[in-house]
Amino acid sequence: MITLTKEDGPADLDGVTHMSIGVSWDPTAGGSGGFVGKLRRKAGTDLDLIAIALQGEEPVRLAGLDSLDPLGNGSLVHSGDNQTGHGDGDDETVTVEFGRVPSNITSIVFVAAAYKKHSAFKNARNISFKVYDATGGSSQPVAEIWPSMLTEDNGCAVARATREGTGWKLHVVNETGKIKQGDEHSLMRFATRIR
Repeated sequence: MITLTKEDGPADLDGVTHMSIGVSWDPTAGGSGGFVGKLRRKAGTDLDLIAIALQGEEPVRLAGLDSLDPLGNGSLVHSGDNQTGHGDGDDETVTVEFGRVPSNITSIVFVAAAYKKHSAFKNARNISFKVYDATGGSSQPVAEIWPSMLTEDNGCAVARATREGTGWKLHVVNETGKIKQGDEHSLMRFATRIR
């Protein structure tokens, strides 16, 4: 497995028919000790992986939160909401079947966010994004993206898959920013700024 960075430039996805991006994190006490720290670790923290499908620069569909199959044909599917970060492996996953993505969709932006009220990146540790080549039913990780832990922001644009001709390219973005918690328009505006 390799660790991709935005300095690597776009990765060609020729031959990749299915791709998944997963996010995992470990809950922490968020700097609190004692009884409060134990309660926070037990409750966990809620981060959300969201994929925003764009038509040109306009967001037209969102996979994540309560929308698991926003294109209605299984080409962009979210695994469901993990609200704690407890457990092994990926806590949330989005899978794309590129050949079935409608032709009007020109790119898909993958964002992780402390989106819901009272959630925060500072309450999560070891945040990691894995990229899987899921072609042929495989789920082999091919890359890992590690965002900076030195942020006060609550959103991280992980990557952008862009249609180029008949194929797709994956651009690692790994940029943080502020998203108004609970505001889908703020989330979508953040995604449209990502190049």
